[in-house]
Amino acid sequence: MTLAQAKLAREEQLNGWLFIMPALVLVGIFMIYPILWSLWMSFQTGRGMNFSFGGLANIERLTQDPVFQRALTNTLIFLVIQVPIMLVLALLFATALNDSKLWGRSFFRTAIFLPCVTSLVAYSILFKSMFAVDGVINDFLMTTGLVGSPIPWLSDPFWAKVVVISAITWRWTGYNMIFYLAAMQNIDRSIYEAAKIDGIPAWARFWYITVPMLKPVILFTSVISTIGTLQLFDEVNTITLGGPSDSTLTLSLYIYNLTFKFMPSFGYAATVSYVIVVLVGILSFFQFVVARDRSK
Repeated sequence: MTLAQAKLAREEQLNGWLFIMPALVLVGIFMIYPILWSLWMSFQTGRGMNFSFGGLANIERLTQDPVFQRALTNTLIFLVIQVPIMLVLALLFATALNDSKLWGRSFFRTAIFLPCVTSLVAYSILFKSMFAVDGVINDFLMTTGLVGSPIPWLSDPFWAKVVVISAITWRWTGYNMIFYLAAMQNIDRSIYEAAKIDGIPAWARFWYITVPMLKPVILFTSVISTIGTLQLFDEVNTITLGGPSDSTLTLSLYIYNLTFKFMPSFGYAATVSYVIVVLVGILSFFQFVVARDRSK
């Protein structure tokens, strides 16, 4: 390379860095700096802006905080129950709607996907109204004779969890279904035709052909659904406010309460937020390990 070529290459690199510099500055200001600041805050103790370095005091406080433990337990319950139900439903819907012989499949695709574009607050208020003691759900159940008295959906710890799980499943099933449906349409039809000729039944074609071919997409939806559920806030804040008796309190709602509702404890709130980060990292790693190709 001549001197002129080297100079031109340096100028091109400099021009490239100048073009992306505004984006890098914005990323640094609005992403990297808040992450570093929150990490520093997680080691601070005190109320409001009167804080000082406390070392591992906040981590020790986590082990002695019954409200945090309740929020962590609730969040994991939502994760373990809701995410598998949602992903299985999304996969089943996608399989059904991928059938070219199904009448009105465009309508059903749109209808199932529409909930995920609705406002979080609007649909949460709707669910709160539907599952009220005098709401349409209890009216329907009592009219049909399925129950003799109204179910306390929002005032009973068990039923309150059922309402929250139902709400987030209703909203996000269609979102995941679209990923599966798009992936299924990229699978070569000749594979299924060959399986049919060999006499393989429909359930076996689904389990041994469709599911393995969708493995990367299933992993992707599992990870994003796990992250979303660990950050669950809008639904519980609008429908139940974390009640009754903190039975639906989640980690994100607890962080909000620590920051804005209770006597502000920014350092402890930052520590709780990093619990979510650690959980996301551990569970995502576990999912990647489980889903990796063991044949290699």
